[in-house]
Amino acid sequence: MTKTRIVSLSLGLTLAASGIAHAHATFEKDTAPVETTFKAVLQVPHGCDGKPTTEVQIKLPEGFVFAQPQPKPGWEIEIIKGDYQKTYDNHGKKVSSGPLEIRWKGGNLPNEYYDTFVVRGKVSGFDKETVLAFPTTQLCGTEGKVVWDQVAAEGQNAHDLKSPAPTVTVTMADAADPHAGHGGHMAAAGGSAKVGDLDISGGSVKAMLPGAKVGGGFLTIKNGGAGEDRLVAVESPAAARVEIHEMKMENDVMRMRKLDDGVALPAGETVELKAGGLHLMFMDVKTPFKEGDTVPVTLVFEKAGKVDATFPVGSAKGGEAAGGQKHH
Repeated sequence: MTKTRIVSLSLGLTLAASGIAHAHATFEKDTAPVETTFKAVLQVPHGCDGKPTTEVQIKLPEGFVFAQPQPKPGWEIEIIKGDYQKTYDNHGKKVSSGPLEIRWKGGNLPNEYYDTFVVRGKVSGFDKETVLAFPTTQLCGTEGKVVWDQVAAEGQNAHDLKSPAPTVTVTMADAADPHAGHGGHMAAAGGSAKVGDLDISGGSVKAMLPGAKVGGGFLTIKNGGAGEDRLVAVESPAAARVEIHEMKMENDVMRMRKLDDGVALPAGETVELKAGGLHLMFMDVKTPFKEGDTVPVTLVFEKAGKVDATFPVGSAKGGEAAGGQKHH
């Protein structure tokens, strides 16, 4: 398969006079399907000739768009923005500019320790398998500097380079899968979806009475990763908005409140959104949900990104979160 190599800087740069250690700065995962959200986890294995790392800079190549860096305690973040070479679609909105470089500054990572620096973005605009290079620089105070910017030429082995840039290979979506390239999908009949370390199952919505404007939705999320994530938002073209709610007993009265901060997903745990507890509320529904139909939704997670799903519409019987109930 033909590959295109994209480099954001001149390949003539080399390590500064501080020299180079054997371990390279690399990404934890180095492949991503086209038109999906990718979490680039940069692994920094050492400092500059024994000196602690105080700043990490990552230049973002064309096609890695809508980038969002993950904060790190003790480090400041600088986001350098500019124009993209092309225009990209962000859920119906045309975007032609955004972050081009991320800098974590003012920290202190001793040479003896390993750490990661994370930036999330979408890989977009490719029609064939492509290798994206992310030129990276480590600064160690005013005395040390390591630059990872070299990219292997066609036929060259990247392991032969002294200072290889971290790379991500963009792969093509499977044309046989109509949902490919959306980060995941959920089949209408009890299917499942996966995005990052999260497994989504049991997604469904309740059928609504004629004329009702509010519908309830449910799902189960298992976090198989080592870090906490959070369901921060849900979107659907079937409703004006989707809110995350919680029902709980207070002074012998069942009360419901909107969770503006979303739902925490602790590492290694399963969180169930169900009737009578945590659940979704579809507000100002355009057409009341009918049993046997399906409802498209997009789940938005703080770290894992977005995933498209299709929830089947079940019976209106049972479950206090069904559309238009008196607690609303």
